[in-house]
Amino acid sequence: MEPLCPNMDLKSASFPPISARFVKPISLSLHSHRFSCSDRRVAKKWRVSVVNANSEAKFSSQELVRTIGKGLLSFAAAVAANYAVVCCNYPAMAESLTVAFPASRTTEVNSVQTTLVETWGLIRETFVDPTFNHQDWDQKLQQTMTEMFPLRSADAAYMKISGMLSTLGDPFTRIISPKEYQSFRIGSNGNLQGVGLFINREPRTGHLVVLSCVEGGPAARAGIHQGDELVEINGEKMDGIETEVAVQKLRGRVGTTVTVKVHRGNDIRGDSGIKEVKLPREYIKLSPISTATIPHKTPDGRLTKTGYVKLSAFSQTAAADMENAINEMKRQGVHSYILDLRNNPGGLVKAGLDVAQIWLDGDETLVNTIDREGNLLPINMVNGHAITHDPLVVLVNEGSASASEILAGALHDNRRATLVGHRTFGKGKIQSVTELHDGSALFVTVAKYLSPALHDIDQVGIAPDVQCTTEMLNSPNSVSSSLEVDSCVLVAEHELDIQESKGTAS
Repeated sequence: MEPLCPNMDLKSASFPPISARFVKPISLSLHSHRFSCSDRRVAKKWRVSVVNANSEAKFSSQELVRTIGKGLLSFAAAVAANYAVVCCNYPAMAESLTVAFPASRTTEVNSVQTTLVETWGLIRETFVDPTFNHQDWDQKLQQTMTEMFPLRSADAAYMKISGMLSTLGDPFTRIISPKEYQSFRIGSNGNLQGVGLFINREPRTGHLVVLSCVEGGPAARAGIHQGDELVEINGEKMDGIETEVAVQKLRGRVGTTVTVKVHRGNDIRGDSGIKEVKLPREYIKLSPISTATIPHKTPDGRLTKTGYVKLSAFSQTAAADMENAINEMKRQGVHSYILDLRNNPGGLVKAGLDVAQIWLDGDETLVNTIDREGNLLPINMVNGHAITHDPLVVLVNEGSASASEILAGALHDNRRATLVGHRTFGKGKIQSVTELHDGSALFVTVAKYLSPALHDIDQVGIAPDVQCTTEMLNSPNSVSSSLEVDSCVLVAEHELDIQESKGTAS
């Protein structure tokens, strides 16, 4: 688990980066000479170990909690059936917090009890809101352990953990099962078996909304579009279903099919907006980069080439693939670029920062984080060297979220790029992802971020410098390709002409 900064315990599981469309994005892990943090304090790190003891002790729910002291939380005043020791580790010392609790007689529930303590400890130490949504977090553990003790199934026990996390008032802080976590890791590798449909839960409505589809994939071929609401999967309604659960239902063995119902994004007036389609599952290759070279005539009549790069995911290979793409287009004589981040819902924030350094020099601030104490911590490049200084325009829209917003903000606020499009999604939270002892994973919101110019992003988004509208499609020369009839690409080319006329790389 590599930290972003020593004073922020932003853990990333030891697997390749995330390309999952259902998030925003998710995990931030930085451990590189190319980035620096201004504050070098060291954060606590939690671990849980379980030691078996007397298994014959019996307790009533009232006896589950007897004492709470500073540095010591103890369930039951007498001998416990087993107890977990949660340790905070420092470089020079160790501080322990002991949690003793009676073990469930159901083995699988007993395992989830330990997961509960792990979850509680990580939240206690890293959650962005130190008031825990204005509640007593120690008391919440006591209450949840009491409710979990008589249960007889792991599923029911996990529901208690989810219920405890829901009281934090943050939809991005959640726990997923071992099976769901494996699915998450598969998506992070950029290869999966599924339908090429990327979804996320819209925080304001709770609905599962389509962020984008893999070009040429089963969902795209079936006519599913960005903004459509996912209503049912194989006859099961998606009301209240977590994003990862829905993603798992969509994925499956190649050759099988899944039936989905979607509510058209622009038609929410009853059943007329419902569309049911049967989608075949296929091998989906999540290549994060697609490119094109656009012939362009400047206002003074010169013929030039503009490099178009669409980045659909901040996955493990995003930065390397982009660097290769830019170098190849330079060899083809490209002298200006359009970076398309539309409908890119995020992924690995580190990948976003790696992409930023392809375009930026020096020690610019890439993003500012705010920790749970309210400390503003800038993340800067260290001796950055851009591979090109040619003019750059970045395309964004309401589907650009999380790492996309970090990258767009870094390029815009450092005066490297002009933003064209529509206001971005507005997800300014950073999650850590920690694998727990039973193979489940805990996603925790550990920080908020601001752009380099200290613009708030969360629930606000980033406003473009120039908007583009559908009316701009009525160009008599825009007939030869999809890019040439893309209104935002047309506007971007105009902005590149303006940059070049000013004699600046932006």
